[in-house]
Amino acid sequence: MASWSPPSTGSSPPDTVAAVDLGSNSFHMIVARVADGDLQVIDRLKEMVRLGEGLTDDKQLLPAVVARALACLERFGQRLRGMAPENVRAVGTNTLRQLDPESGFLEQAERALGHAIDVIAGREEARLVYLGVANGLAAGDERRLVVDIGGGSTELIVGEGVTPRLRESLEMGCVSMSRCRFPDGRLSAEAMDRAELAGALEIRPVRERFRHSGWQQTVGSSGTIRAIATVVEAQGWSTEGISAEALSRLRDALIACGAIDAIDLKGLSEQRRPVFAGGVAVLRSVFTTLGVEHMRVSQEALREGLIYEMIGRSRHEDVRERTVNALCQRFDTDEEHAERIKVTALTFYGQVAQPWGLIDPDYPSMLGWAARLHEIGLMIGHSQYQRHGAYLLRNADLSGFTRQEQAALAVLVLGHRRKFPNQEFLTLPKPVRKGMRHLCVILRLAVLLHRGRSPTTKPYPMLNPDGERLRLTFPDGWLTHHPQTRLELEQEAERLAAADIGLEYG
Repeated sequence: MASWSPPSTGSSPPDTVAAVDLGSNSFHMIVARVADGDLQVIDRLKEMVRLGEGLTDDKQLLPAVVARALACLERFGQRLRGMAPENVRAVGTNTLRQLDPESGFLEQAERALGHAIDVIAGREEARLVYLGVANGLAAGDERRLVVDIGGGSTELIVGEGVTPRLRESLEMGCVSMSRCRFPDGRLSAEAMDRAELAGALEIRPVRERFRHSGWQQTVGSSGTIRAIATVVEAQGWSTEGISAEALSRLRDALIACGAIDAIDLKGLSEQRRPVFAGGVAVLRSVFTTLGVEHMRVSQEALREGLIYEMIGRSRHEDVRERTVNALCQRFDTDEEHAERIKVTALTFYGQVAQPWGLIDPDYPSMLGWAARLHEIGLMIGHSQYQRHGAYLLRNADLSGFTRQEQAALAVLVLGHRRKFPNQEFLTLPKPVRKGMRHLCVILRLAVLLHRGRSPTTKPYPMLNPDGERLRLTFPDGWLTHHPQTRLELEQEAERLAAADIGLEYG
């Protein structure tokens, strides 16, 4: 959501967009101009930060790595200065997924960059990688396997055209594999065998699904795979990508070097060398486990996928809407009832948005989605169904949603009835806590007015805020003829009072 960072009055042209990828090995940024739906990259920056190597056992970051990362983000931020928040998308991947949220690094990183940073789940990363790769390939609907090796995770996706059909994120990458399997910097046949076996074990739970998913070609993305392709082509072992034979020869060449510091291969950069053996081990495990014989190499990856995602949202092609539709169908929600609540909630939102300062353009969507999904927990059980729904939304694989968005949606659903969840709002990023509390109040009132589930249109009362006090005004005499609603409002006023929110009605 745009409000994870402060609003900007930047004047960047609406057709200029930027994407920032905070990977476990490298930080990337591209700035592109959108022309007739095509991308024209006008700037591209990359720095080897190796965030993953600074992750400690207690899920903190080493100070030296923090300093390196923030310095890089400040440089990126200079390039992005003046760009409006809606034209910039920054995401964090595996290392930020593992990092303790209380470490404070994410807040520091957002200040350095000057824009919001969304932490995305592994399968969402896989979807965005596929989106970037598929849009960069020649037109065709053949089924393909896409492999992306990052610093801390490896994404496997099978898709057709621009649509992913099967996607997984595995906990192995060039940085993590290098740290775990070559900690002393020595390279031997035994060490490489252990690394490849570890990779094969990581793939094993999904091996059969991917081997029998009917892909006809394999495409690799990310810096690791591009570096491997550059080396095997420079050595004359392969042309137009990476063959299984070339990858085997590269493995033997690394073993012959004896140590990471001694690696001297044509086409390999000095910056890539410390994590190169780990990356080769990961790719070898993919080739051998899934039966890959040859891999094409894509220049597009996650950051391009972010750009295409932004273009889609600007054209109202938001994958999040499709995800919510699918959830409603899967959990058999009462969509007519939910739609009535959504209409009432958005009516209230229109009345209070300005005085409450609800300026985030995603807020109406979040409120509408929460209204549609507030009863998905009923499929599990009626008792405390709001908690079941919140758990599902917090932990499910929701395409298009960031982890922060899922957390916010979960808190809204949790808070739509019964006790107001004060403590849960404290788990959200500070910039959105107040806004989400206000959205939750709006949702609660909308749900309350439709408690009887009657299809009859309700009289829309006026909702007037004065700071943290609300006045709900009904047509003359309406509450007198609806004593149940009056009693429910009385109970709601008591619940909101415990959260320091005043509610008057009449």
